[in-house]
Amino acid sequence: MSIYKELAQQFIGQIQSGKLTENARMPSLRKLSKQHCVSVSTAVSCYQELESQGWIHARPQSGYFVSSKRNAHTPPKWAHFESHISEPSTRVSVQSKLNGPLGVSSSDIDDKAAIELQRSFHRAMRRMNTHQNVYPDYMGELSLRQVLSCNFAQLGHHFHPNDLVITSGCISSIKTALEVCSEAGDAIAISSPCFSGILELLARMSRKIIEIPSLNDGIDLDQLEQHFRDGNVRAGIFCTSHMNPQGITMSAQQKQRLAKLANHYKVPVIEDDVYLELDYSGQCPLPAKSYDSNGYILWCGSVSKSLSPTYRLGWCLPGRYIEDYSKTFASGCFGVSAPVQLALSDFIESGQYVKHLKRKRLELLDNRRDYLAYLAKNLPESAQISTPEGGLVLWLQIPELDGIKLAEEAKDHQLDIREGQLFSTLDLYKNCLRINIGHPLIGQAEHDLKLLCDLIYKHLIIK
Repeated sequence: MSIYKELAQQFIGQIQSGKLTENARMPSLRKLSKQHCVSVSTAVSCYQELESQGWIHARPQSGYFVSSKRNAHTPPKWAHFESHISEPSTRVSVQSKLNGPLGVSSSDIDDKAAIELQRSFHRAMRRMNTHQNVYPDYMGELSLRQVLSCNFAQLGHHFHPNDLVITSGCISSIKTALEVCSEAGDAIAISSPCFSGILELLARMSRKIIEIPSLNDGIDLDQLEQHFRDGNVRAGIFCTSHMNPQGITMSAQQKQRLAKLANHYKVPVIEDDVYLELDYSGQCPLPAKSYDSNGYILWCGSVSKSLSPTYRLGWCLPGRYIEDYSKTFASGCFGVSAPVQLALSDFIESGQYVKHLKRKRLELLDNRRDYLAYLAKNLPESAQISTPEGGLVLWLQIPELDGIKLAEEAKDHQLDIREGQLFSTLDLYKNCLRINIGHPLIGQAEHDLKLLCDLIYKHLIIK
């Protein structure tokens, strides 16, 4: 656990025990830094963590104070069940006629990044030369694979550029991986709940699924191992960092064990790591792929969440499957747009991508604080809300909620949300929903969140 989180837990314990009472003044940041021998930035992160969970609040020019206990929230409780084979339904769809700020997991590019991207595209077009007369390399432009290799090496994740395949987005990467590793009728292990886009993809590809229960630090790897041992699954697909929709990040121990299981039982695991670089602290966790000794993990990512979905650009590190993977991907298209690849290569190499990510992480951390504070004040006390360390979504669980009726009325109000039942084939999440926090809580986002809270109260089941 991070130092700032350990410090935050100490304060939470003091508040819960009554040692720190409501409206008590918290130590100043400098005093906190000296008292606990930590940096000022660690002290800031500690208070941001406490504030995001509703334990403390800031008063302009006065400092931080303990909030009312009713403003704090508890994390969701994950369902425990015995996993079994089920059929994904084609009714689950990532497409929606609505496009509100709370629905699709997304965020905006700021003006600085937009200007620098334009410059990168201009430079890329000047450098095209003979590229305009040939199809793109089916493996992807070497310059982009090289800068991606350097970019992730800075995070501690090392790979050779020639081992990477550039694709048309993360879902495209996952689809090709499924084609390489499985056939129609095979069972695929996924987390429960699971991103609805994965469920839709599996349904379209006629795969069966086995949902693995979520835990606070990842998934139930004991059940997953049992299915590997019994030969029940052909492959697995797991989001490992800042999961969508749970907001959980697998612990390093979980990722190590996941890689070990894949290699021991020789079962390919497709790692969906599209949110990796959106860690609010900037200390991005290593993917499970970094612990993969024999190449049984196919690591997939993209710039769709970290930069923009417009470019439809992603990648896969297929490990031992690289030959089949590259051939399968190439057979379905003639490669990814060269101008887009070269422009993004320039944007990353120029250092603008890293600068953009720093701004984006701070923005998302502010958004998380604002959304959590609003929800803690405007939802029933029984509401359980995730506190993700990165990514773009919050998972809400309200025990008394009739989620089906809420979803129906939300559509009548043109309110774009994602109800819990979209993320599973099991009848477990009808009192849950996922909301996007990628946009600042102003304007339409604030209006929609207020409406959502009003509708939640309207559809509580009174016992």
